[in-house]
Amino acid sequence: MKAKLIAVGERPPAWVAEGFEEYRKRLSHWLPLELVEVAPGMRGRNRDAARAMQDEGGRVLAALPRGGLVVALDGRGRSWSSEQLSQRLEHWRAQGRDLAFLIGGPEGHAPQVWERADESWSLGPATLPHMLVRLLVAEQLYRAAAMLANHPYHRA
Repeated sequence: MKAKLIAVGERPPAWVAEGFEEYRKRLSHWLPLELVEVAPGMRGRNRDAARAMQDEGGRVLAALPRGGLVVALDGRGRSWSSEQLSQRLEHWRAQGRDLAFLIGGPEGHAPQVWERADESWSLGPATLPHMLVRLLVAEQLYRAAAMLANHPYHRA
């Protein structure tokens, strides 16, 4: 099983890219994780934000792994403790499908992305910068995989 983190947006700050890469490397033994950056839709004066979101949605859907299980990140999704996320990861592994975790643009996910999503995951009620979400997802997936492997990373 492999995973993709499909994120709308490009060029994260160096500290986000370095942190993501550190957890991606640590996670590679248990769950290879690939970051796929999707170009954001055009926004600004005299531009339609809904159209930008639709364009992003099309690019996100094109990046999905064939037959993969899709988890959309959104504040309205289900929030899981680290222990619950490790149980979800174990459940996903049992299905034998590749995973795709989706981070939307400024307005969120396009309707066609919601239609394709199998689950929705919330990192909590706070609004987070989308670039930071990349790092948090990688760390939480690493923590969940480490728990399943009885690795001492998680000490709660």
